Amino acid sequence: GTVQKQRQELQLLIAELKDRDEELGDMVAVHQRQLLAWEDDHQKILTLAERCNFLHSELKKRNETIQLLTKRLKFLESQQNDSKVTLENALQKSEELSQKVRDAAVHCQALEEKNQSLHCSVLELSAKTGQLRAREQELLTMLKLKDEVILETTEHITEFTAQFRMLGSALCAAKLEEFSLNKEKQHLKLRLRDLILETNKLKDDLCEKEKENNKQQAEIIHLRQENGSLRNDLALVAEKAKRKDQLLQIAKCKQERTDAELSRLRQIYVKQQHDLQFLHISLESSQELRQ
Repeated sequence: GTVQKQRQELQLLIAELKDRDEELGDMVAVHQRQLLAWEDDHQKILTLAERCNFLHSELKKRNETIQLLTKRLKFLESQQNDSKVTLENALQKSEELSQKVRDAAVHCQALEEKNQSLHCSVLELSAKTGQLRAREQELLTMLKLKDEVILETTEHITEFTAQFRMLGSALCAAKLEEFSLNKEKQHLKLRLRDLILETNKLKDDLCEKEKENNKQQAEIIHLRQENGSLRNDLALVAEKAKRKDQLLQIAKCKQERTDAELSRLRQIYVKQQHDLQFLHISLESSQELRQ
């Protein structure tokens, strides 16, 4: 009965040992699957780490690009301020030149009026000279006709000669003044032409400055838009990096749970090895007792 009882116990132990062996096989298979999953997760973690490093370098490059663009934007703003100052100076200078042109035109008009008046005076003097010459001829005729009034006629001739000389000197002075006025008029015309050319040149420079200013404003707007897009890309990259950090934290927690489960399975495996050794010892002792 004892042998029968031990045999039954031995059969129960063998059945339990088979069950434990099957459980151990299942646990080994599960462990193999978990090990493969862990290797896959480890590979993913390495890939994510490389991607994170790459994104970090890209983020650094984008930061450097943003800094360069910010510096360029400041430079363009300062250049735009300088252009505005230059434009204001050019406008002020153009106003001054316009005022000078207007003053020169008024002066030129006054000189033309004065020249016209002097011309009229010259015509009057010429008419008087012609009249005096006719009067001289008349007096010479009268001298030939009237010998008795030679003395009186001579005095008249002397007087008229003095007047003629005075009129001649006045005519020369008027001609000299007319010549100087014409010369001044030509000088003023040349000055007016130079002022008009300089005004047109300043207007052209003003147009060029306005075009350059518009171009710089368009470039500044484009740079601001590019800076905004870069900031949006930077925010997206930061959000992706944050999500990857969260995934790495989840993978780390999963790895810790896997390590804990693996440690527990190792403990169970060691315990089952001890139980199996104990069963082998019990089986050998049973066989020795039976023999």
